[in-house]
Amino acid sequence: MSKTQETAVYTHGHHESVLRSHTWRTAANSAAYLLGSLKPRMRILDVGCGPGTITADLAALVPDGQVTGVDRAPGILEQARATAAGRGLTNVDFAVADVHALDFPDDTFCVVHAHQVLQHVGDPVAALREMRRVTGPGGLIAVRDSDYAAMTWYPASAGLDDWLDLYRRVARANGGEPDAGRRLKSWALRAGLTDVTATSSTWTFSTPEERAWWSGLWADRTLASAYAERATEGGHATAERLRAVSEAWREWGRRDDGWFSVLHGEILCRKEA
Repeated sequence: MSKTQETAVYTHGHHESVLRSHTWRTAANSAAYLLGSLKPRMRILDVGCGPGTITADLAALVPDGQVTGVDRAPGILEQARATAAGRGLTNVDFAVADVHALDFPDDTFCVVHAHQVLQHVGDPVAALREMRRVTGPGGLIAVRDSDYAAMTWYPASAGLDDWLDLYRRVARANGGEPDAGRRLKSWALRAGLTDVTATSSTWTFSTPEERAWWSGLWADRTLASAYAERATEGGHATAERLRAVSEAWREWGRRDDGWFSVLHGEILCRKEA
């Protein structure tokens, strides 16, 4: 593993405020660009599966196939197993793995999927090469990542401007690329993939319930997650600055006219037969 890969750190960690977001994710709201390509007997690898909500959805969509979810954090896999068991799924399993060195033979899977993963790795091109390696001929590599610089909101907020600047600096100091969404196609081409379809989609938060949820999780994450620790320990922000950013999130969440959009880049790459 290269030095870059070794120094990449998952910026968010697995604080409750982070999992509040991760467990909200479904195949429908986070992998719609892939779903039309799925077939009942497919074997799928879900890289960076986290608490397993998307993984479980994929397993339900390939009832005669098999889905394997992998993550670098062993602890989160227990929650993923519980998610699958609670839904009565028997065609899904989980394992600890690093996307830079997947412990599977060449040409194993019909689909290799990664959601919000490449923005956090040290070498996304190498990661895509490894995903390509374990994908069978004619199979698909499916990747979706947010793009922080393209996120936008209303009304204007100096506090949220500060949040965005701070988050991007912390993420890059951790070895990641927070503006990954716009780079996915370029990374895929550099990884040797030739049949690449690039699209985009958004999450939008505007109802009172959506604003309360989105602003609350970021207000809490700013103060209590691994991201908060890395912001202060890395010298990027003081505790006072983080409190001001957290309050800016809550203030935005209280606005009746509040609106927030998260842009995602997506790539669907077919491996040559």
